[in-house]
Amino acid sequence: MEQTDLNLKNLPYWNSLSEDEKTFVRAHSAVHAYQKGALIHSGGCECLGMLLVLRGEIRTYILSEEGREITLFRLRKGDPCVLSASCVVEQITFDTQMTAETDCELLVVNSASFEKLTSQNIYVRCFMFELLCERFSSVMWTMQMILFKGYDRRLAAFLTEEYDRTGRSEIKMTHEQIAQHTNSAREVVARMLKRFASEDLVEFKRGSIRLKDIESLRRMI
Repeated sequence: MEQTDLNLKNLPYWNSLSEDEKTFVRAHSAVHAYQKGALIHSGGCECLGMLLVLRGEIRTYILSEEGREITLFRLRKGDPCVLSASCVVEQITFDTQMTAETDCELLVVNSASFEKLTSQNIYVRCFMFELLCERFSSVMWTMQMILFKGYDRRLAAFLTEEYDRTGRSEIKMTHEQIAQHTNSAREVVARMLKRFASEDLVEFKRGSIRLKDIESLRRMI
């Protein structure tokens, strides 16, 4: 079996496609590679299409006119996304940006082809709306954290999520990177980490943080 078919089998709706539709998707999809820091999608640029992360990590965020970024969610291996097909999904009425947090490989079904699939196949259309609901839930959780939670709770939530995701107590990120992920300023991150360190919750050095008391961090959330 060709590598392309192996990648396509990871599409959540692949088994719900007819043979003709599978042939159609094969002809209108491709694997794209992006280096760390590359802009993958911008609301004002050409519509990319529906994507599936094969390798790496993507940060999805919105950008204000003043240049302030608010991280909405991150995508990792196995995660699909249709916000990058916003030009063919009329329910998406806001612009998002996507950048590669690490070197990435993405399987992309181009926008015109994905639009055709959603109009012809009820399973693909249901997949699209279910995924939009999941992403909307993630965005609402982010807004709730920003508007109603103190920064100590937001930072504790981020640190414990990273621990749960990686299984490692050492988080290799700079203050600037953490600020991006937690929608704050580098100086605020530095002050809060110093407070956490004084409470013996973490210890940090240049470029990394070690979690010393994960359960206490969880209780803060």
